Amino acid sequence: MSDKEKIDILDLEYEELGNFVSKELKAPRFRTDQIWQWLWQKGVADFDSMTNLAKNLREELKAKAVINHPEVEVVQTSKDGTIKLLLRLQDEALVETVLIPMEGRYTQCLSTQVGCAMACTFCNTGLMGFERNMSMSEMLGQVLAGRKYLRENNLDPLKNLVFMGMGEPLLNLENLIRTLRNLNNPDGLSFVPRRITVSSVGFAKQLEELGKTGLTLPAISLHAPTQELREKIMPKAAKTHIEDLLAAMDRFPLKPREKVTYEYLLLGGVNDSIEHAKQLVKLLGHRRCKVNL
Repeated sequence: MSDKEKIDILDLEYEELGNFVSKELKAPRFRTDQIWQWLWQKGVADFDSMTNLAKNLREELKAKAVINHPEVEVVQTSKDGTIKLLLRLQDEALVETVLIPMEGRYTQCLSTQVGCAMACTFCNTGLMGFERNMSMSEMLGQVLAGRKYLRENNLDPLKNLVFMGMGEPLLNLENLIRTLRNLNNPDGLSFVPRRITVSSVGFAKQLEELGKTGLTLPAISLHAPTQELREKIMPKAAKTHIEDLLAAMDRFPLKPREKVTYEYLLLGGVNDSIEHAKQLVKLLGHRRCKVNL
């Protein structure tokens, strides 16, 4: 069996892994927990490293499954300590993930698609066009790569995740939700919802579905205080009218101390006037939110 025909084991949720272990490997259920911990807590890249598994089980795993970690192609570190990793996926596609230093910790910016279909006028990824969605395995692979890099370089731990890299997360909603469920698993990568943010240009129906999961908090790429200006700088995103978008965010379920975030990139001479500021206050001032400039 070629590697392409084997199960991508990092693309299995916990229950799916349990079914694979019991039905395909004919192994007892407790092996699921052992394999899960090796994959997500210890981040091993091969089955031979799973030393508490019997040798015949490791051989069965090698015959039927693969562990696909992304390859770190390029590392760039800026003066402020921000680390950009260019990752090569199994089909040779390239995606970026960024490690951002905070006080005593790092936040990782994650990609969800190869390329992007939104074509926002201020975004380089939009110039690439859309190639394909990333799988759960590929999205989580970024976390494994980031965590490994920080550990090997004796840097502060990874504590927060933002889906704010290449692609529009809500246009890869099924794989995004599977990824969020895996991230929330306390026996795996163990990121609680308040430490995960999904950034989107905003789609009302998908925001409703995301809200039902309770797995994350949203951040909306607004970047304009009016529908007319948003149509100019984000023409595809603006197909969701700004009032419909805000109404969807008003309905997003929040815990008592939580707020949604609106992102506003200042573009010189485009959206940064005093009048734009006044329009933004009128739009958001009465809402349960914060603005990230």
